[in-house]
Amino acid sequence: MNATDARWYVVQTNPHAEIKAGSHLLRQGFSIYLPRYLKRRRHARRIETVAAPLFPRYLFVAVDLAAQRWRSIHSTIGVARLVCNGDEPTPIPDAVVDELRGREDVAGFVRLDQRLRFNPGDKVRVIDGVFASCLGLYEGMRDADRVAVLLDLLGRKVRVVLDDLSVAAA
Repeated sequence: MNATDARWYVVQTNPHAEIKAGSHLLRQGFSIYLPRYLKRRRHARRIETVAAPLFPRYLFVAVDLAAQRWRSIHSTIGVARLVCNGDEPTPIPDAVVDELRGREDVAGFVRLDQRLRFNPGDKVRVIDGVFASCLGLYEGMRDADRVAVLLDLLGRKVRVVLDDLSVAAA
């Protein structure tokens, strides 16, 4: 933040308009922070990594309420509303933004902790690919993106390694 009396506030944007709202707020002289992360998504049987907002439909804006015309935020293109308590904007602690910025990598994306979706032995269903709709037992992670599943095929357990997005809880 460059202004000494500016505090961070939350802006709710229109759906999928975080970048548009942010650019219009920047043009008006406000400082913004839009935390993003790298999201893996499946589309047309391909898995791709895309930049996505960490908080869909929300971004942070730094405003000095005494010096800046903050009411113009409400009518900014892409903005649905400024989060307020009554008629006054609700500030958030600077530590929230500082913590998010501290978790960014060199490319500016927030690093998320990877946690296990399943425990070994959990029942899972394959939702995509050749083994779609087969039931099996989760065995563990093979690397960052692939899981090992024991499927019951032809009367015996067969270990199959699949993309982690291809399995869901049974």
